[in-house]
Amino acid sequence: MRRSRLVTLAVSLAASIGATLALAVPAQAAPSDRYVALGDSYASGVGAGSYTSESGSCQRSTNAYPALYNANVKPASYKSVACSGATTTDVINNQLSALSSTTTLVSVTIGGNDVGFANIMTTCVLYGESQCVAAVQAAEDKARAELSGKLAKVYSGIRSKAPSARVVVVGYPVFYQLGTVCVGLSANSRAKINEGINLVDDITRSAAASAGFTFADVRSIFVGHQLCSYGEKWLHALNFASIGISYHPTAAGQSGGYYPVFRSAAG
Repeated sequence: MRRSRLVTLAVSLAASIGATLALAVPAQAAPSDRYVALGDSYASGVGAGSYTSESGSCQRSTNAYPALYNANVKPASYKSVACSGATTTDVINNQLSALSSTTTLVSVTIGGNDVGFANIMTTCVLYGESQCVAAVQAAEDKARAELSGKLAKVYSGIRSKAPSARVVVVGYPVFYQLGTVCVGLSANSRAKINEGINLVDDITRSAAASAGFTFADVRSIFVGHQLCSYGEKWLHALNFASIGISYHPTAAGQSGGYYPVFRSAAG
């Protein structure tokens, strides 16, 4: 009888302590962010597959970093208006309207199409080293002359539409690992393409800092997963069967590269 009472008391005490602890630990707050994703094909997820039917030619993927953030973090609301082929002008004219004074988190990847990423890669693949190097150099000159101003207009528009939002500007990965045995473009062409991407990222980082925004740099995390690397490739090589996905992140590139960098920057 005494043993039974002791057991009963112990169970009651444990239950009481458990209830007390449960009351002492506050419930985890529900995510309250109202998140809007802006940008081009790297933000919409071209190359990552699983495109939503509503996105049409914008090709927004459920595997893109904004959609992954939505699925994992579950903000209070989420909307992506990122679109394949978008330029800074497209963001201003067609995407900023998705923002409002209640928006608390914004991501944007933009600028590559303003300097002609797609045309450069076409030139490099079809016309050889000298024209490739010249095309990249022309794009670099254009970026130095115009890109900062174009990005500043986008960032000013974001701040005007969403004055209280945290804004994360997400950059581009460098395409090639250099110094490896690699078929296709020449070593000089690959190095020049990398140089151009680095310039765009550096200009973007400076423009983001000037606007008071956070820059999420994906270049380091893609090292070892670039084209011509020996690891799992996180970028599509030239694909004649589906030309639009060429040089875009794979689903693994979005989940293993873009998403963790963005999530860390977004807080």
